[in-house]
Amino acid sequence: MTTFDLIALGDNCIDRLTGAVTADLVGGNAVNVAVQVAMLGLRAAYCGAVGPAGEADGDRVLAALAAKGVDVSLVERRKPPTSVTCLTVAPDGNRTILTEDFGACAGWVPDAARLRVLSAARHVHIGWLQDGGHARRVLARDGVSLSQDVSVNAAPEDLDVEGLTIAFASLPEDQADRAEARAADLVAQGAKGAVITLGARGSLALIGGQTFRAAAPAITPVDTTGAGDAYIAGFLAARLNGASVPKAMAAGHTCAAACCGHPGGFPQ
Repeated sequence: MTTFDLIALGDNCIDRLTGAVTADLVGGNAVNVAVQVAMLGLRAAYCGAVGPAGEADGDRVLAALAAKGVDVSLVERRKPPTSVTCLTVAPDGNRTILTEDFGACAGWVPDAARLRVLSAARHVHIGWLQDGGHARRVLARDGVSLSQDVSVNAAPEDLDVEGLTIAFASLPEDQADRAEARAADLVAQGAKGAVITLGARGSLALIGGQTFRAAAPAITPVDTTGAGDAYIAGFLAARLNGASVPKAMAAGHTCAAACCGHPGGFPQ
């Protein structure tokens, strides 16, 4: 059995972009993280659900992942259609989610066989996952290094942070002064560490009882879709390669800045 550096567990979708950018692209928090980690040279896999065999959107998700070197053997095909997210991109590159149809992702949970593969990974990142925290609890019990993006659109029962190695969250730039309190709250709830991304205002991490801050590079974004996912991937890949927290934060910002230079969560 292949041992992966990182398996991203949870959501995928077709991002339908309108406004300043018009495109149909493969995305989703877990997919974007898996692809970005693979682009950084690590062994990555994606575990989630797409639409039924032969469905064009599901085929497209799998093809996009495979083209970037992401293992798709843990993907399940289900009767509901592949998830679709509709977004609009403003002239300044900032994107706004209009609607989300979670389709095949809704209510999907990894089975016991998939959980065994996940338990063997060096790290598992959880995106949007509607399982009441079951996978997180099982993997934490097995001692797996875990992270989750708690700012994705999910119900509170799916976002408990107990057992997470790192809880990732985001705040609007005008709420950057709340970052330290938000990180402290996530750690108090049971995460071992927390990282808060703040858009152009940079990021803050609370890890090992120490607080770290990092600046974001000044850029003119084309599209901010997936920028937070790219930060997560850059941060995690750096940490898996032995980087310090400050260097991992810098790597996260480098990945996020590159992501903002093209439409969607990764080049397609």
